[in-house]
Amino acid sequence: MMTDALDLAGLAGRHLDLVTAPFTLPRSRVLVFREGDGVRVHTSEYERRLSDCRVLDLVEVLDPDGAVLPVADVRPERIAFGGPPLAAPAEEPEVRATLTFADPATLSLGGHPGLRVRLTHPDGRIEEHALGPGLRLHIGADRSVTVEPGEHAEALAATTEVWRDWFARCPRVRDDLQEMTAFCWWVLGANIVELPSLGDARAIVPSKIGYVGLWQWDAYFIAVGLRHGDPALAREQLDIAFRFPQPNGQLPDVVHEEGVLATSDDLPESDRANLRRAGSQIADPAAPVPLTKPPLAAWALRKVLDAEDAPEWVRRQLATVIRSQDWWFADSDLDGDGMPEYGHPYSSGLDDSPIFDGPLPTAAPDLGAYLVRQDRELAALLSRYEPDADVSRFHARAAATQELLLRMWDADAERFLAFGGGETLRSDTVVGLMPLLTGTLPEPIAAALRAAVDDTERFALPWGLPTVAASDPDFSEERMWRGPVWINTAALVAEGLEASGDPERARQLREQTVALVIHGGGPHEYFHPRTGQKARTATTAFGWSAALFVDLAVTLSA
Repeated sequence: MMTDALDLAGLAGRHLDLVTAPFTLPRSRVLVFREGDGVRVHTSEYERRLSDCRVLDLVEVLDPDGAVLPVADVRPERIAFGGPPLAAPAEEPEVRATLTFADPATLSLGGHPGLRVRLTHPDGRIEEHALGPGLRLHIGADRSVTVEPGEHAEALAATTEVWRDWFARCPRVRDDLQEMTAFCWWVLGANIVELPSLGDARAIVPSKIGYVGLWQWDAYFIAVGLRHGDPALAREQLDIAFRFPQPNGQLPDVVHEEGVLATSDDLPESDRANLRRAGSQIADPAAPVPLTKPPLAAWALRKVLDAEDAPEWVRRQLATVIRSQDWWFADSDLDGDGMPEYGHPYSSGLDDSPIFDGPLPTAAPDLGAYLVRQDRELAALLSRYEPDADVSRFHARAAATQELLLRMWDADAERFLAFGGGETLRSDTVVGLMPLLTGTLPEPIAAALRAAVDDTERFALPWGLPTVAASDPDFSEERMWRGPVWINTAALVAEGLEASGDPERARQLREQTVALVIHGGGPHEYFHPRTGQKARTATTAFGWSAALFVDLAVTLSA
């Protein structure tokens, strides 16, 4: 088993192809990708496409004869140029120059005497510089590049130390899971950004490629994986997620560098109009649409505390989480029947699911299950950290919510159904399996859900648990939340199976899920359920997939 931090960094480096996994540094907004035999440089910015954040279209290292030295090897701390290129991985690369970071906003190049660097700018300008003892490319906030000499060896040593420190925290797991765990740990470190408006806060974003902000739900899943190696950083993710509750207790969907996304009023006017058109038929169409994520805050809190207790910290968080839970019942029970609904698809986390094809608001069994679970988690946390607190209201509300949840069970179809604007929604989706998380379903219902997980016509596909049953007319192998496998839903269903009395089937689903990530080449956003490969439009190096792989690997290695 690998134990040395740099050995683990080397394992992660096997997956740094500069295509699906760019070269970057914790806290940096700079991304480096392959471009021919050289590399290109982008910045990572909130709500901006990668193509809109070009810094350098091409960086090439030239030998004394003017020939381009190809990228030969990549490790977390540096890109090597020389030969043979990456296409011949069995050969030991000849390293003639390296690229690393001098600081989060500055790249450093260094190499053999006589080498030069050619830079191609987005406006077509080309400039060349002698490499000398080292060359630094400082990238400004406006994406400008300042070139100046600098000591390369020091920069390389400092970057190596950053990654050595990060990989020293990487969990040690089963040998067959260690390489992918190391890569997933790299993904988590690589996705750390600073949010200047929050001082020195470190947010682990879903991806520096397109998702630069701290989404509430992502923060929960990411914290669950981080807790195994860096519980303080895991707590920091929850700190940020809980830092900006609305006056009524609602938690925002996103915390980003320019503020928060908590309602439609936090979006550009064109997006606001779209949101209102898709909003609830019950809510006031002129009012701001609340945007949040499902209530898994107490679940994440408890898991992070299981890794490292922090009594004073959790006491500060509990009031915020309780107010958020109360908000669901006070402000998101839009039809007044006692069961909160999703007022907008964004708030579900599964916004492209067919359960939102009909009218809104949507009463969904996953939300009911999360609310039951959260009230019970809150009661347990209060009993642990505030022993004098009266927790009876949480137990009572959980029991009442479960009764309403059970009314969503269709005995003839043997599945939980969602309801949109009062209309029955027949789509057979993964949200109907989430009531397993309560652990207290009547045994015939729990048995029917376990059977659904094992049904090869519905959810038991070759590479895991699809988000829509394969037998459903809405099933699509590639479309987001309409068939592809997502690591978070698979992990939650596995936990539900265990809570509902089938630990062996839970273990099998966890094994299948980690095998999927390894087979698919990394922690992608979502996967094709029949081939096990990255779905065509999925983002790569995705934060919660990486974090939950780490969590599953640790669980399976215990």
